Formats: sequence, structure tokens, C-alpha cells
Amino acid sequence: MNPGDQHTGGTDSGAQPLRSDAERNRARIIAAARAVFGRDGLNASMASVAREAGVGIATMFRRFPGKEELLAAVFADRMDAYVRATAEALADPDPWSGFTGYIETVCAMQAADRGFADILTMSFPGAEALEACRAEAYEGFLELIARAKDSGQLREDFTSRDLVLLLMANAGVLTATGDAAPDAWRRLVAWMIQSFRAPARGPLPDPPEDAALYQAMLRASRDITAPEVGKSGKGK
Repeated sequence: MNPGDQHTGGTDSGAQPLRSDAERNRARIIAAARAVFGRDGLNASMASVAREAGVGIATMFRRFPGKEELLAAVFADRMDAYVRATAEALADPDPWSGFTGYIETVCAMQAADRGFADILTMSFPGAEALEACRAEAYEGFLELIARAKDSGQLREDFTSRDLVLLLMANAGVLTATGDAAPDAWRRLVAWMIQSFRAPARGPLPDPPEDAALYQAMLRASRDITAPEVGKSGKGK
């Protein structure tokens, strides 16, 4: 550094561009990750996000030390929208319309973004804000279930775990059909909604236990966020 820059004014003027550059890099990485995860799903590598953003892998890991941190930043707005969808459904005076409208809205959000389709069927304990949104939406959905059952329109054996299973099934259909049949998910969701309606046509097998379903979601997230080869080069 030039000794003449050591006075206070020189130090301040030199620090500001660094902070701006860091923020620009962060914004570029998040935008690139949205595009990559939305197109390729969450299995896309951190390296592919770095390439899309036009930054080095070391810069990527300085901003986001792991994939879980990146996912939390990328999908923060989607999770906020997920919570709002619950509030809007609860505001519907018709319990069945609110219940089915919520399911259709969330499944449409999955269809619009492959990455978000995966996020909804996984659990990321280290991403506290993301998990807080999930918990808030879940509590709202429990109320939607109770209202729809009280109205006599939702079969009594429906549980919140059935929504998780539907979201998993919808994510699978979206992955399998892709651009070849982009609206196929709508038929699946329509079939499922009809099957949820009372009166029940017959008994169902028991749903998976909460703990088992959580472990399945957690296992999927661990597969996605496992450390990638090349991360050891961080900071070079």
C-alpha cells in the first residue's frame, strides 16, 4: 500500500469499493443460483452456480461456505410466498376452497421452480429462517385441515403427512415429465384433491410416522448439501 494512503480518508475511500464489490458478487451468485437451481434442480453443483455467476469458486465459498447457506438465501422469498399462501387460504370464507386452493397454489409454485419443488420436500436444520417459514406454513395448514374437516368436506383420515406425500409425488412427476409434458402435474393434483374429499370411498393404509417422514426429508437434504469435490480450494 502507498504510505500516502495510510491517513484516515485514504483508508475509508479504499474500503467502500471492497464492500460494494462483495455485495455485488453476493447478488450475482444468488441470481445465478436461482437460474441454475430452477433449471437443473438442487443437485446442480456449486461450481455450476459459480460459472453462471461469472465468479471464481473461491469467491463462491467466501460468500456461501456451504450449499445450505446458499439455498437459504436463494429461496428466502419463495418461502415467504409459501407462508403468505397459507394466510390467504385461511382468509377464504369457504373452508374447502381455502384448503384446495392452498394445495393448488403450492403445487403450482413447485411447477414454476424445480429447485423450490425440491426444497419443499427436504429439511435443512441449519437454515433457521427457512425452517421457521416451513413451521409457520405447517401450522397454518393444520388449521386449514381442521376447518375443512369441520365443514364436512374433507375426509376424516386426511393428515398433514398426506400433503408431504403429495408434494413428494408432484416433485417426482415434475422431474420425470420436464418440458415434454409440463402440465402433467395438474392432473395428478386434481386426482389427489378429489380423493381427499368426503365421503371417503374406503379405508387407507396408515400414513408414515412423523419421525420417519422427517428422516426421509433430512436424508434427501443431506444428499443435496454434501461437500463437493474442489471445496478444499476455498480461499485460494
